[in-house]
Amino acid sequence: MSHEQLLHAIQSLNAADAFRPRLDAAQWRNFLQYLTAHHIRSGELLVKQGELDRTVYFLGEGSLQVYATGGTAGASRSAILRPGAMCGEPGLFADGMRTANVAAMTTSTVWAMRLPRFEELCARTPAIALEILRAAGSVMALRMRANIAQIA
Repeated sequence: MSHEQLLHAIQSLNAADAFRPRLDAAQWRNFLQYLTAHHIRSGELLVKQGELDRTVYFLGEGSLQVYATGGTAGASRSAILRPGAMCGEPGLFADGMRTANVAAMTTSTVWAMRLPRFEELCARTPAIALEILRAAGSVMALRMRANIAQIA
């Protein structure tokens, strides 16, 4: 899977919590260079609840299931992510434990941006990094509101 295919997946995702940075074509090309592709098998855990990790992921192809464990209900599915979706976005903002598990439902390709690469993006092109933070913050806020509404 190429950067162009990932970009198409991100831009064509029709979801309320879609990642929508306001970047032009040159800025997208720049940003995508900071991501690394990883292939994961069906059932493989991408994000483990309780771990300390600051990596953000973009799903290029396949599907991911987001679920939390613990509490009175045991494990509960909170979302299924489709190509173009972002996950792990709180890691861009702060240190902290992961609040959910993310597992591959099918063989999938994810694109990762680890914290050192994001810090490099911040240093080299702060305007792009700021727009990435704005868009990731929007994703996080929408998901938090949806989770609160689900609890209420």
